[in-house]
Amino acid sequence: MSDPVRSCILTRERADPECLIRLALAPDGRVLPDVRAKAPGRGAWIGVARPELEQAVAKGKLRGALARAFKTGELTVPDDLPSLITAALERNALDRLGLEARAGTIATGAERIETAARSGKLHALYHAADASEDGRRKLAQAWRVGSDREGSDLKGLALPVERPILSLALGRENVVHIGVIDRTAARRLGEALDRWLHFIGPELTSAPCATAAQGASAPGTAGPASAVRLHEEFE
Repeated sequence: MSDPVRSCILTRERADPECLIRLALAPDGRVLPDVRAKAPGRGAWIGVARPELEQAVAKGKLRGALARAFKTGELTVPDDLPSLITAALERNALDRLGLEARAGTIATGAERIETAARSGKLHALYHAADASEDGRRKLAQAWRVGSDREGSDLKGLALPVERPILSLALGRENVVHIGVIDRTAARRLGEALDRWLHFIGPELTSAPCATAAQGASAPGTAGPASAVRLHEEFE
């Protein structure tokens, strides 16, 4: 049975919940992000990026859409809602990284990642924003060799946080590169990263999530877990 789809209250486009952001109504009437979709009660879903949301907030379109979704005008849209969503999505993605680190599904350290890449065991590759270009290039080349895709554009994805943030999230020292060595973990992580990167802006987005009309996409195109699909080895 397929997962239910939701509609963005601003665009009315339908998509899987994993591609959208849920907003919830707090007891005091404030509208707050519920990126893990755990808060009780009625929710409202958005699928736009931060620039579009900021425009919707400024023009009052978001408030109107929320009033219809929650069936009440007794609500408050915080002026910093886009910033709150950004922080919540980043926290969710970093928490996912921490969980995968504790589960042993990711490798850190250039040497260990290169070994996994050359042996065909690498499923996704990420870098700190301040990782050197040379380090990124060497690991990408090892990945292409190990996946028998030399000459392709297969490469890792630079995340919009630097090594101190990644090190703290993973509970390890000096995390510059992250290699995901479990396929299922790569998809879980890709979903969390996709929503974050899509929201903060097109220039940092790995690829937009597919709408319900588009359905699941083929490798290399936009779709759920596209951060993985653009950077993962597919058999």
